[in-house]
Amino acid sequence: MQQPLFDFSKRNTYTVSELAESIRACFAGEFSNVWVAGEISGTKLAPSGHVYFTLKDQAAQIQCVCYRTALRLLKFKPRDGVQVLARGRLDFYDARGATQFLVEAIEPQGYGALQLAYDQLKKKLAEEGLFSAERKRPLPVLPERIGIVTSPSGAVIRDMLHVLERRFPGRHVRVYPALVQGEGSIEQVIRGIQYFSASGWAEVVIVARGGGSLEDLWTFNEEAVARAISACSVPVISAIGHETDFTIADFVADFRAPTPSAAAEVVLPTLQSTLERFAGAENRLLQGLRWRLSAAGRKIEQLGLERARGALHRSINRRLQVLDDGEYRMREVLRRRLDSDRRRLVDLENCVQSLDVRVRFAKAHRRLDSADAALRRLVRARIDAAVSKVEPLRAHLTQLSPLKILDRGYAIVTNESGGIVKSAEDAPVGSGIRARVAGGTLAARVTEG
Repeated sequence: MQQPLFDFSKRNTYTVSELAESIRACFAGEFSNVWVAGEISGTKLAPSGHVYFTLKDQAAQIQCVCYRTALRLLKFKPRDGVQVLARGRLDFYDARGATQFLVEAIEPQGYGALQLAYDQLKKKLAEEGLFSAERKRPLPVLPERIGIVTSPSGAVIRDMLHVLERRFPGRHVRVYPALVQGEGSIEQVIRGIQYFSASGWAEVVIVARGGGSLEDLWTFNEEAVARAISACSVPVISAIGHETDFTIADFVADFRAPTPSAAAEVVLPTLQSTLERFAGAENRLLQGLRWRLSAAGRKIEQLGLERARGALHRSINRRLQVLDDGEYRMREVLRRRLDSDRRRLVDLENCVQSLDVRVRFAKAHRRLDSADAALRRLVRARIDAAVSKVEPLRAHLTQLSPLKILDRGYAIVTNESGGIVKSAEDAPVGSGIRARVAGGTLAARVTEG
């Protein structure tokens, strides 16, 4: 007996759910921990907190999902157009019958290379001694002139200038505009540092930019920038990124500020704290002098050296006079500075007031009121002049009016058509006439002609 071509009794039959489970088990065994390189696109953040996106290259793409629990642990958040290395596992999504990649970790492509270059340069410069504490220069206590190398636009420079003006008004600040990221930024930052180093104008230089990724801050991890900071003739403050961001420039600079605003606070004390420091120094100096004078006085009294005590008193008095002169000069310098700052403040307030729209409106309103009053006076004068001309004409016209004759007993007679009756033919017998006299009008009918 011939065997059938297909033995349907031995075939394997799966339900859809069983087949999906088999595919998932296969993926779990073969693709449970893999790295995939590609470009992110179509990023979407779901209300659940999960992020969905696509990883693609020139020939293919795969759907990806990063669950909320894994997303919280990522240092790099998915963004469209970024080349990344994603670690995770393949999964089969039953509801759509689709294969998807469950992402557990992401890092931008090239990040590992940048980190290696960063570590190598850091080790090299450290061995040369560029990071050593001995070469760090102290910052000036109260610099008059401050140089800043940063981007002239954005919140960083605005925040720094605001902090500097608030803490100690009247300082001179010069900003060297430079790109802080991208092509040409390295050269511009170096030129800014070299400008302040060569000019000798600034007493301290701040190199600043806002936060960003390792790639964004890479300009300040370049060896050329580090050596420019090291060679600068004045102290340099590095204020790059946020508090957790560290660059090579931070290690080479004389002082590392956690943020640009913090650098502005470090470089200038407040005016009040400066005055308090002067007052504290004065008190300590006076206390020290009193103690030494008291100790010397007791010693002289014990030895009984009256002449020596007199000479010492004279010497002390002279020194006290020198101290008084120094205190007077110090107070005079502070007073002149405060007066200068107050005058600048008054000038600025006057300038602001002069630009106040309300003041301009008030001046314009006063001019309008003055013009309105002048116009009213002119119109009134013109009307009075016209009235004075019209009154004689009106009197003369009144004298010439034919109605004036009616006051002497005459009458003006008109026929039925309203025409003036000048002869008997104008009012035939039987027609009606009206006679206007001085006191009114009379109606009559002609009976004889």
